[in-house]
Amino acid sequence: MDAAALLQEIKLKAVRSSGAGGQHVNKVSTKVELAFDVANSQALSLKEKERILHKLAHRLTKGNVLILQAGDTRSQYRNKELVI
Repeated sequence: MDAAALLQEIKLKAVRSSGAGGQHVNKVSTKVELAFDVANSQALSLKEKERILHKLAHRLTKGNVLILQAGDTRSQYRNKELVI
């Protein structure tokens, strides 16, 4: 696995968090969503792809895109680090 190539293949999107946090939570997008197209990845070997498809099947879309979210902190930067 080539970590630098893998980072090039992921897509990150900031979204609004839900839950407690006062008025600030409704104005700032701190939650981060990661999308990774497992099937079309050039950074992973066939064995690595098969392992992801098997072990993380509940987190994959029908098009085999892995979706992960992090919204544990109020910092978008920290959530980005966590989801990666």
